[in-house]
Amino acid sequence: MTDTFVVQRTNPDTIAQPVGQYSHVTKISRNAEWYVFSGQIGTDASGNIPPDLNQQATHTLDNIVKVLASQQLTPDHVVKVNIWATEQIDWDHFYGVWGATFGATPPSMTVAYVQALGLPELKIELDLWAAG
Repeated sequence: MTDTFVVQRTNPDTIAQPVGQYSHVTKISRNAEWYVFSGQIGTDASGNIPPDLNQQATHTLDNIVKVLASQQLTPDHVVKVNIWATEQIDWDHFYGVWGATFGATPPSMTVAYVQALGLPELKIELDLWAAG
């Protein structure tokens, strides 16, 4: 991991502002190393998957912080997040844990609703790219 990488997040004034808590553009300096993480799911510390999407979302974001830390990264290093959900996301709850994780300058984001994820009990999965 280099010490001089830069992540810049912007929202151009030539298009509408984001409809959620994300940045339209995330720019990474040339000297950064890239990290690609597998989809993170909402297991608790014991590996249990709660039945509720909100609980899964909370655990998923906690797990993201932990997997980043395993590589000496923080949420500020995250460049892009893809969110896959099998049911409607409670955005009030989600943006609460999202904001607590990513703060005032969140990464770029894509959201998709899908029929199913890798296990039948999963309701949400997030995969992310980071630079450091």
